[in-house]
Amino acid sequence: MSRALLIVDVQNDFTEGGALGVDGGSAVAAGVTTLLHDHGTDYALVIASRDWHDATDDNGGHFAARPDFVDTWPVHCVAGTPGADYHPALDASAIDVHILKGQGKPAYSAFEGADEQGKTIADVLQAHGVTDLDIVGIATDHCVRASALDALGDGERVRVLTDLVAGVAPESSRAALAELTAAGAELATSATGW
Repeated sequence: MSRALLIVDVQNDFTEGGALGVDGGSAVAAGVTTLLHDHGTDYALVIASRDWHDATDDNGGHFAARPDFVDTWPVHCVAGTPGADYHPALDASAIDVHILKGQGKPAYSAFEGADEQGKTIADVLQAHGVTDLDIVGIATDHCVRASALDALGDGERVRVLTDLVAGVAPESSRAALAELTAAGAELATSATGW
């Protein structure tokens, strides 16, 4: 068994004060850094995804002047801007693989992105013999949910660390975690399973 950590979209625009900030986002960033310092050696690989949207278009209808907050959103995480940067409380030096997603199109799952060499998360996990994946990040009810479902579909054993995720809304976040459990994911905390 080889375990990896996937950090989903812990970016300035998704934390408090950002274009689509969620409550608890900054705490997730700090908590993930604590996890990396305490248990980083327990992971064969640390992967992090970021939304990395184009500045010059609506990214396939993802951006809208009047967003519905379901399929369309305000401008966020534009490539190369401070909003697209990792939150400063996240220790980015501990990340082995950086995944960019949403370049010119909507993309919720980290599995839709690629690294600088064009390799997807599925490619990277297979190359490293990873069978188990811990998932943390933002937002529970959107990109964490989509990434975990794709990881399960890819055949990974998935564990969502519930103290290191933050969602847009409590009800939709609870529903997302219930859906993930029903699909085969395990729910745990960063204090368990070591």
